[in-house]
Amino acid sequence: MKITETKDGIVLEVSVRPKARQFKIVIERDEIVVFCTEEPTRGGVNKELVKRLSKLLHREIVLVSGFTSRQKRLLINDTDKETLEKALRQE
Repeated sequence: MKITETKDGIVLEVSVRPKARQFKIVIERDEIVVFCTEEPTRGGVNKELVKRLSKLLHREIVLVSGFTSRQKRLLINDTDKETLEKALRQE
């Protein structure tokens, strides 16, 4: 998984697939794929991604790059790499 620890928190790199039937997180090989139900217009996917992951992880999440791309980088505070990996695998 593409999880990097920084001084500001954990940076999580995900690949997003919009317009899915249901929201789900899939770990394929070394990549985290997030299927979002929203369409990629007016930031709908970005809002859904941040909201759903925040709720799942019980942490504040900030989208730091990939605003118009399917490859996104998220900053997660107050957690560690092991806790994050465990939470993502349970989804």
